[in-house]
Amino acid sequence: MGIRKTLLLALGLAATVLTTGAAAQAYPVKPVKIIVPFAAGGPADNYARFIAQRLQDSLGQSFVVDNRPGAGSIIGTDMVAKAAPDGYTLLMMSNTHTVNETLIPAKPFQLMRDFVAVAPVNYSDLVLVANPALSASTLKDLVRQAKARPGKFNYASSGPGTPYHMAGELFKSMAGVYLVHIPYRGSSGARTDVIGGQVDVMFDAVTTMAEQIKAGKVKAIATTGRTRSEVLPDVPTMNEAGVSGYEATIWLGLMAPRGTPKAVVDQLNEAVSKIASQPEVKQLWVKQGAVPLVMTPEVFDKYMRDDIAKWSRVIKTAGIKVD
Repeated sequence: MGIRKTLLLALGLAATVLTTGAAAQAYPVKPVKIIVPFAAGGPADNYARFIAQRLQDSLGQSFVVDNRPGAGSIIGTDMVAKAAPDGYTLLMMSNTHTVNETLIPAKPFQLMRDFVAVAPVNYSDLVLVANPALSASTLKDLVRQAKARPGKFNYASSGPGTPYHMAGELFKSMAGVYLVHIPYRGSSGARTDVIGGQVDVMFDAVTTMAEQIKAGKVKAIATTGRTRSEVLPDVPTMNEAGVSGYEATIWLGLMAPRGTPKAVVDQLNEAVSKIASQPEVKQLWVKQGAVPLVMTPEVFDKYMRDDIAKWSRVIKTAGIKVD
């Protein structure tokens, strides 16, 4: 190869490296879309908007939340799976997704095959609430009456595989009762109908139901954590109220299509982790009943794989199926 050709090749390679490096450093150079595969008004939507605003502030580009609910999160999730792996389409996911890997195997995607872990956001306990007119006011009352009249009571959820659905099925299995599952397209509709008396009870996130409890629109039966909620300290845990060993939470996180550049994933992870680690954010979330989660993409990946295995065991042991 001649000197001139060698020099031109070297210059071309250098230009490529500089261009690639500049592109990576410039991310994001256009608006980023965060797909929320759940209806507006629930925890995933609320915290997606919280994170989006702060990512916009820290990264200098718009982060737009786009709600695409339906089919137990599958519709919106599949949109992200099919999106370009360039960091401009992200998924706000929850443990609905890890549950659905077993509960709904015939999906157009596989979570850990078609996505990469970006960053967790937070987790919160759930609370079992009832319409104020319901005759049962304690967990023991509910269990006793449900055993006496199987199928008399029903419970709402935001759809198959969601934490609210799984919390209800876990309760049925551990307490030995039968409640009719009423699935909704999102938590807002379920919440509205419990408050209105069209449905008897539901498990909902403390972060979204605490104000309704304090306003007297629903009555709290029990929370689902290992210890009492700081937001609802007067409400017993499921364990205290009579279902020994019961525990259920809802957690949220961000994922991206498989193939998204690692530099972009790492940049997003660092930005989200900084947001979740800010003292004022921690204080605000604790007041709402949420606890920040901070992990590297690799640790978050393992966290999700472990959760898939955990719920696979629960679903198979309890014989839980989609209605």
